[in-house]
Amino acid sequence: MCERHRLLLATHNEHKTQEIRDLILLEGLPYDVVSLHEMGDDEEIEETGTTIRENSMIKAQTCHQRHHMDCFADDTGLEVVALDGRPGVYTARYAGPECRPEDNIRKLLHEIDGVEDRSAVFRTVITLILDDQQHCFEGEVRGVITETPQGEGGFGYDPVFRPEGFDRTFAEMSEEEKNRISHRGRATEALIHFLRSL
Repeated sequence: MCERHRLLLATHNEHKTQEIRDLILLEGLPYDVVSLHEMGDDEEIEETGTTIRENSMIKAQTCHQRHHMDCFADDTGLEVVALDGRPGVYTARYAGPECRPEDNIRKLLHEIDGVEDRSAVFRTVITLILDDQQHCFEGEVRGVITETPQGEGGFGYDPVFRPEGFDRTFAEMSEEEKNRISHRGRATEALIHFLRSL
């Protein structure tokens, strides 16, 4: 039986942790994903980057310095064509620093109310620091912003993002279905492909 390794995921979001943990477990890889919260680390990481990739790297490097263990971080941005790529790096705090997902959705829908081109890209960058070496993996999915929220599942902007080729939003899909096609799923797939090759 192969030895298992702990991989720290630089997040306090337990939903995100479980989503990525499920994907790695599904592959049977010898890694146990733990979150910052599970490490007893509730200190926020200041995201000062100007791009999704920079913020992903900042989070991974900060966690590596704090805990001296193999870790990875992801950063995700929703880039709406009609808003010149916004909210982008401000995706999680679009409506303000203490906002809820519903506030972000409300602001987004207000800003593109009546706009014909509602196309958008969800992008995730994962930065892995393994054996003191840094690696980046990216995943993206194209789609459109719906006019109203639809579905009860998922989190964040899932109720208003309908991926290309589907007639349902992420929030109307099962976790398994979403994981197969989502931006985070694709970035995690690239991460898994790399871990499998070691």
